[in-house]
Amino acid sequence: MANNILEIKNLHVSIKDEENKEIIKGLNLELELGTITALMGPNGSGKSTLANVLMGNPQYLITEGEILFNGKKINDLSADERAKLGIFMSFQYPTEIEGVTISNFLRTAYKNLIDESISVMHFKEMLDRKLKLLRMPEDFSTRYLNKGFSGGEKKKSEILQLSVLNPKLAILDETDSGLDIDALKSVADGINALKQDNPDMTILIITHYKRILEFIKPDKVSIIMKGKVVLEGKREIVDHLEEKGYAWVEEE
Repeated sequence: MANNILEIKNLHVSIKDEENKEIIKGLNLELELGTITALMGPNGSGKSTLANVLMGNPQYLITEGEILFNGKKINDLSADERAKLGIFMSFQYPTEIEGVTISNFLRTAYKNLIDESISVMHFKEMLDRKLKLLRMPEDFSTRYLNKGFSGGEKKKSEILQLSVLNPKLAILDETDSGLDIDALKSVADGINALKQDNPDMTILIITHYKRILEFIKPDKVSIIMKGKVVLEGKREIVDHLEEKGYAWVEEE
């Protein structure tokens, strides 16, 4: 039996305050410890909804099914409780926060996550190691969080957060969105370096497109359509999608 860190069983999800608007419709998905899974699907298929539900976004209501993380049911846990268990989500559109440096933000988040204090000096040593691992300039952490950042810099900031917080499960929601090819390669290089540094980390990459998967090689590809995972396989599936589109999956 596979060593699954995440198991989603017959999940049904609706948007709160929007009567009968079901987005996830009996979804099943398993993520094995230490693997990279690409979740792909057309617009409106439920990809970002699933990411938000996994992270505990209160705008969504689970009406049926269960989410098991390390064998524990987490349906009713808040976002911060899930974060403390080791779940991390990067956002498609990160928020700008003026007056708060990346370093201060990360130190506060790290302290809250581990429920322990850490000296400024020890945290700076750790942060400097992470910046070096990701080949980012040392002064990057002194900038205000996402303020005036390009799309690529915002995504790099989130990869730095991922590196510092070191979760068991990383959910990357359309990390490739809006990036040119140089920024995309730089972000992908950071994710690959992080994965090499922590091989037990499990990663779920949510994307529309093939291009990020040319730099990050998934162990499994799962296709979601109309709120369900309808096809799973190896990376070859991506090539079929590139050639034939999602209509090919429906025909299958």
